[in-house]
Amino acid sequence: MSRRFTPKIVTANALVEGDVVYLTADDRWSRHHAEAELIEDEAHGQIRLIHAEAQQALVVGACLAEARPGPNGPEPVHFRDAFRARGPSNYPHGKQAAGIRETGNV
Repeated sequence: MSRRFTPKIVTANALVEGDVVYLTADDRWSRHHAEAELIEDEAHGQIRLIHAEAQQALVVGACLAEARPGPNGPEPVHFRDAFRARGPSNYPHGKQAAGIRETGNV
């Protein structure tokens, strides 16, 4: 008996900057997890993953990551994906630096 498909998003790393990015429904790569396309069909997920893997000039390491619907868009299910969505942890830069500039905290 096969397992039921759980919702997923396509994630990868930007080739040049190395930032974690997410594939949106309109085929953009976003640095914001909540903008990712939430995929609820296994066949559609495989098609989107193939599409992402073909963009070798933009991203590396494309994969499907479990996600769940949230009030502002998809939310990570696993700690690892939540950690990746927050950005680097060694010092504030990238996503974290933007958060400091915009809100005054990390």
